[in-house]
Amino acid sequence: MMNRWDDYLRSSLTVLSELQMKLDPVRIESAVALISEALSANRPLLVCGNGGSASDSMHIAGELVGRFLKDRRALKVLALSADSAIVTAWANDVGYDQIFARQVEAYGEAGGVLLAISTSGSSKNILAAAVSAKAKGMKTVALTGEGGGALGQVADILLDVPSKVTPLIQQAHICLYHFICAEVEDRIAAAC
Repeated sequence: MMNRWDDYLRSSLTVLSELQMKLDPVRIESAVALISEALSANRPLLVCGNGGSASDSMHIAGELVGRFLKDRRALKVLALSADSAIVTAWANDVGYDQIFARQVEAYGEAGGVLLAISTSGSSKNILAAAVSAKAKGMKTVALTGEGGGALGQVADILLDVPSKVTPLIQQAHICLYHFICAEVEDRIAAAC
């Protein structure tokens, strides 16, 4: 058991170390700036993902609507996986591939940002949301695994984790979005 735990921790540290070496900090800064500018102008940040990434989208919304580390105004952030009535009704009546695109159509605004999370970068409903966001005049930031998949080709900013292992990618996503939340909050709080 102990060797397996050590191996798992080593794998986690390796992915984080590779992320630090391979992900250009300019891309992270660009994502922070894009999101900060949108939220400062009271434009929406819409966040979507499936499974664990759906939970991550709700986590991000919770941090930014509520507070991460600082007291400041509430921010206009919506996790598109959070409303089970919308998700299940649209999936049942029309199809699962459009559950997020439909909500982007409803809640998206020009100047807003879609934060699309997909470890594979190939989730059809996440891709459809990105296409819908572009049609609304929104920018797209993608959190993915290595290479970004099809989503990486559509996104304005790709933040890809250098791994193909879903749990390791998700762990790195938490580091990325916690950093993004802290930076966005700092900028918004400083402007108030």
